[in-house]
Amino acid sequence: MIRLKSWSSCTDVPFCSAVIWQSSNRVIHHSTIVPSGGLLSWSDTKKRRIPYVIEDFDWQFNPSIKRKQVYDLATGRFIREARDCLWLGPPGTGKSHLCQALGYQAIKLGFVVLYRSIFDVVRDFLDDETFAGSGPVLTKYLKPDLLIIDDMGIKQLPKRSGECLFEIILRRYETKSTMMTSNRPLEDWGKLLGDVPAATAILDRFLHHAEIITITGRSYRLKDKATKDADKPKEQTKDEPDKDSKR
Repeated sequence: MIRLKSWSSCTDVPFCSAVIWQSSNRVIHHSTIVPSGGLLSWSDTKKRRIPYVIEDFDWQFNPSIKRKQVYDLATGRFIREARDCLWLGPPGTGKSHLCQALGYQAIKLGFVVLYRSIFDVVRDFLDDETFAGSGPVLTKYLKPDLLIIDDMGIKQLPKRSGECLFEIILRRYETKSTMMTSNRPLEDWGKLLGDVPAATAILDRFLHHAEIITITGRSYRLKDKATKDADKPKEQTKDEPDKDSKR
């Protein structure tokens, strides 16, 4: 039996979503449980009650994304082959949406999936015991068939972050699939981690069997704002004479 502080469930069979809330009513953990035993763990910053799905993605907004490539990933073949995937592109271009959608799709295929932001990963590994090569934290990151690490490149990470990430990538290399998103180019990872040798070792293994998807374009989150700004009437400046005054 699953015991939660408070939870809401969907009635869509055969899937059931459970949500744990903080006192601030912010979702801090979201697990989607399926009969096959798959578990998708949404954590910390994601406020959606249900995961993103591929069908909801606005393909017309960003034509740089190849739909066929995404749907090929949705078959789960890359997970069966223990290959990795890296999404590169500026914020708001659809990286997180598609990663979460692919994670949810993987669960429906029977895989075990764990979704975490890079900040959650580092926070989990602050305990030095995890670097001994065992422990529940490390086991949590090694067990999933697909590990999704989101938000790499938003800001510089704390000290020893490179060790944390390297430990995960090293142990999962050629055995389990890892998917990551990054807002910054690969050459910046050394600065982000504060450890150039660790970044080099991470990328050497992670990219060996990885599919790299580069997304360009503007932010989807700002599209409505741009439309509203364009529709706004131009305000009259102090130096601009009133048209009615000329009559």
